Amino acid sequence: MKIKNILVLAMLLIAGSTLYAQVKISAEVRPRTEYSHGSKTPATENTDGSIITSQRTRLNLDFKNEDFAVGIVMQDVRNWGQERQLTTNGNNVVYLHQAWAEWFIDPKFSIKAGRQQLVYDDHRMLGSVGWAQQARSHDVALLKYTGGVKVHLGLAYHNSSLNSDIYTGPDAYKAMQYLWLNRKGDSYSASFLLMNLARPYFTDDTGTDQETNNTTTIGTHLKTSLGGINLAGNLYYQFGENPAVNGSDISAFNVSIDATAALSEKVNVGGGYELLSGTDQDGADKNNSFNPFFGTNHKFNGLMDYFFVGNHINNVGLHDIYVKANAKPGKVKFNAAIHFFSAHGEMTSGNQGLGTEIDLFCGYSHKGKVQLDFGYSHMFAGDGLYEVKGVENNDAGNNWAWVMLTFKPTLFESKKD
Repeated sequence: MKIKNILVLAMLLIAGSTLYAQVKISAEVRPRTEYSHGSKTPATENTDGSIITSQRTRLNLDFKNEDFAVGIVMQDVRNWGQERQLTTNGNNVVYLHQAWAEWFIDPKFSIKAGRQQLVYDDHRMLGSVGWAQQARSHDVALLKYTGGVKVHLGLAYHNSSLNSDIYTGPDAYKAMQYLWLNRKGDSYSASFLLMNLARPYFTDDTGTDQETNNTTTIGTHLKTSLGGINLAGNLYYQFGENPAVNGSDISAFNVSIDATAALSEKVNVGGGYELLSGTDQDGADKNNSFNPFFGTNHKFNGLMDYFFVGNHINNVGLHDIYVKANAKPGKVKFNAAIHFFSAHGEMTSGNQGLGTEIDLFCGYSHKGKVQLDFGYSHMFAGDGLYEVKGVENNDAGNNWAWVMLTFKPTLFESKKD
């Protein structure tokens, strides 16, 4: 059955259920144009600036009654110009970004299973990666308890076929288990996370003997308010195995603190510090590099994505000291931040400085349905950054600018009586 027929059938079924359930059909169209001269890795003397436009298009179907809920997100992601104008249904096809169902066993217990986004706390370890046009979703089952303490138990296990215990698929793990606990009070929120990932590898060249490396992350996310200052912090520790890097042992940690204070109703200022441990370039007998795995890494450590967005994993880690400010006079929002980066693991050359990044943002919202955003970032790269990225030190500037339009119309919505 063609995708358009599936969508038409789904809409008819949902529309026919409006007397008994809450139904919402919505969409998203998000084109973004980016100019890059040295984002993610420093520019060289021969690097020319480039401009690319990408687009995310979504159709969202949400159904909920007193017994269960269903969510379906159809998504298409492409770069402008990658298809010819007279196109057929080729490699660029609409696909399922999310397709899950949740059974409400009673008011406190539920089971949610299927392809879904996993978003917890500040997105540091598990996030939607919403900046990326494709975003991130998992094939997972959740057991959920909602009481004085929220409890989520997530389970995933992947195999390539029914009669084999071999997984050769593209996912980052063969198995995942995690436990998340959260307690909220009048002035605080405290979460605990225990997550284990089993990543497959072959022990021979025949592709028939597969084992897994287990990496476990344990830690907490805390939020509170003291004297008008909003505080948030993380503390995580990782241990386990990774034979591909510095032997078989992992011992790594992440610690952060963020503070924000209101100067007025429309202006906030703040700052913070984050440490992601790293491995010394020479003489390391363990992998001390912290891996934020499935976090929304674009949210952290500068918007130019030099660190942990598809790179810098199993590297020298990071110190990130930053200051920030934001203002919202009406429908327009302004953000600014300065990051001071240095390596945590010892560099062979002794050049620990990685650079200073400036991030500027301006956004305008029209009735909450149309959003126009602009951004500009500049990286003043340090000697250590060129070494880590394997680029010869030069005087080429590193900057990145972008503009993005986001449309989120509600096409149909019903309310249960």
